[in-house]
This record gives sequence, C-alpha cells and structure tokens, in this order.
Amino acid sequence: MGFTDQDTSAATERMKAYIDNHIHDAITAKALARVAGYSQYYAARLFKRHMGQTPFEYIREQRLLNAALTLRTGKSKIIDVALDFVFDSQEGFTRAFTNAFGIPPKRFAAVPNPKGWIIPYRVRNRQKIDWEESKMPEQTAIIFTQIVERPARKLLLKRSTSAEDYFGYCEEFGCVDDESGSSIPWETLSTIQEALYEPVGLWLPDNMRPSGTGLYAQGVELPTTYNKAIPDGFNLIDLSPCKLLVFQGEPYDDNEFEQAITALWDRIAKFNPIVYGYEYADELAPRMQLIPLGWRGYIEMRPIRKSTF
Repeated sequence: MGFTDQDTSAATERMKAYIDNHIHDAITAKALARVAGYSQYYAARLFKRHMGQTPFEYIREQRLLNAALTLRTGKSKIIDVALDFVFDSQEGFTRAFTNAFGIPPKRFAAVPNPKGWIIPYRVRNRQKIDWEESKMPEQTAIIFTQIVERPARKLLLKRSTSAEDYFGYCEEFGCVDDESGSSIPWETLSTIQEALYEPVGLWLPDNMRPSGTGLYAQGVELPTTYNKAIPDGFNLIDLSPCKLLVFQGEPYDDNEFEQAITALWDRIAKFNPIVYGYEYADELAPRMQLIPLGWRGYIEMRPIRKSTF
C-alpha cells in the first residue's frame, strides 16, 4: 500500500505538534515514529522531506528559540533555562546558544533592548524592532553587528585551485549526495571533534593565499595545541588573536537563501566601521561565512582593529 503526500504531510504535522507539546521533555526517535505511524527510519526521512531538516535539528532549533524568548523576560537563571530545555549543562547550552545567535545567553538576557548589544544598520524605525518576531522582507532591512574576540588559534583548511565562492568550490570538489548541499571537504571538517567553532567558508587574504590557489576555501578553527594528523589535502596554519566584526541578517525562508545573502552583502558593502572606531584588518584572518540557516539569518565575520584615524 502506498502513502500519499497528504498522508506523510499529516504525519509530519503530528510529529511537529508532539515536539511543541514536549519541548521541555526528552524526545526520542521511537516516540516520534509512534506518533507518525511509521518506522523510525521512514518517519525521519519524511520529516526531513517536508521540513528540510531532521527531527532533531528541528527540536534543537525550537528549544533555542524558546530559550531565547524565555531569557528575554529576564526572570530566569541561565542554568534553569538550560535544564528546562533539556540541555545537559549550562556550558553546553551556552555553546549552542552562542553558535546559533552570535551572543552568549548571559549577555543576551542582561539587555532587555536588543540595540544595547547590536548595532541596527539603516533602521527606519528603531522603536518597532522586534528581533524575536522579525520576518524576512523582500530584502533584508536590518543587519545586526557584534564584535567578538578570537584567541590565537590554528586554522585547518582545504584550499581550492581557482574558486572565488562556494559554488566554484563545490564545482571543484563536489557536493555530498543529499539535501544539505555540503561540499566533500565540509564533511571532513564537520567531524573534527577539537573544533573551537563550527566550520566556515573562507575568503583568504593575499598573505594567506599561496600562488596557484583560489580565493575561497573551507576550514575550521582549532586550539593552538592541536597536534593530530592533518587530513590528506588539507593545510594547517596559525592565526593571531584578533577581533571579528560579525554581521548577521534577519531570519529568512530557506528557499530565499541567495536573496538573503545578496541583501546582506549589499548592506556590508555600505557599512563603515570607522564610525564605531574600528577599521578592517584583513591580513589578520580570512573573511568567514557560516553555513546559511534561515532561522538564524545569514552570518559573516571580518577581522578588525581599533582605528588609527
């Protein structure tokens, strides 16, 4: 007996409803499969087909979003929020929250108004900003910026021969055969347990780009103590301590990722860090892009230093 799209869509909605109703509880693949009425394997596949992400990617996303809304009230301790949304520890919650939103939960909770920790750029009406409920317009109207510190570290990277962007990079190395669109090198980078942060796309400055190599690469930042074998075809270089200016666009529909990236690039090109007492310092680190995820907005980072002007 075959199953129609209506059947599988209804099963996905049942799983989503179960997740929403049990967001504070441990949720197992077995429980989701039971709600869906299919095997664990098939339930996970149809969920990803309809939602564009696995059930547990969706669960993590929803927990972080709900945790952010809870923290915004300022009435809960970080550890209580972490445990309430089924994180094993405050440390694990802090890492996940920071990776998702670009700001630690303690700092996020301490400022009731978002413009206390981000710089709204080209905002028409600051009084109407509602960060948690913002939706992607035809073009991103706001970018949020934040300065983060990076310690001395190593960068494990896979260089290209001639790629200038992600698409050229994928043409050179190929992509995995699934819906993620990840490059083959990305799959290797994602398995590095010692990574300080998530893998990134890289536009390399001239001083980090040997002759005969492309502008674009992919890599992951590692501690200076990293001493394991380097994967075949990868390079390991040292990066000095520096500040990074983080640009983050508004959330967007995943089908509109190219428009979201282009819109943010347009805003970045017009952004002048001198206004805030900084200047770009591209020789200190590559310009980095995080994997585009609609629910958190598109994110790029660029090295800066205090302005000499």
